Amino acid sequence: MKKKRWYDYLWMWTILYFALGFYNILFAWLGMIDFLVPLLLAIFWGNKRFCNRYCGRGQLLSQLGVKMKCTRNVATPRWLYSKLFRYGFLVFFLATFGNMIYQTYLVGSCATTLKETATIFWTLQVPWNWAYSRGAVPDWIAQFSFGFYSLMLTSALLGVIVMALYKPRTWCAFCPMGTMTQAICQYKSRRSRPPQS
Repeated sequence: MKKKRWYDYLWMWTILYFALGFYNILFAWLGMIDFLVPLLLAIFWGNKRFCNRYCGRGQLLSQLGVKMKCTRNVATPRWLYSKLFRYGFLVFFLATFGNMIYQTYLVGSCATTLKETATIFWTLQVPWNWAYSRGAVPDWIAQFSFGFYSLMLTSALLGVIVMALYKPRTWCAFCPMGTMTQAICQYKSRRSRPPQS
């Protein structure tokens, strides 16, 4: 039996993250760890170690799919891991992230007011009134929290849906962070190759 390492328990981090955000939306900022660490590993070390070893979401999907048998465990359709779909989903994800940043800017510049709602699948609003006390921090910080938590929750639910329909880690086939880190690693690999004579 393979000896467990500390990072084999990072699936608990994903559960803790969503539980803390449900309790207080400002904990949503902790999700930036899952954004920055994979990018830094790819940029400075040229590897996808985060995806392969440290991703709590991927581990949680494995726990649900493999250990708890919450999956049909059928082959992932090719279109889900095709380059066109992966990069198309990345563009959509970045546009959504950009819109979230823009909404945060509007609240910070007092052009609009704080919206204390989280959305699921970019449209379904879930009031999160109990998770934030107005005035605790500047409104733009709270706005980013609501937007970022919505993004993280939606992507987690997408991961669970495709896990249930196909294989446990189907989400990993088109995860925006995985696509970005793969592109960075490929770019770094091409740059480090000696020139052809």
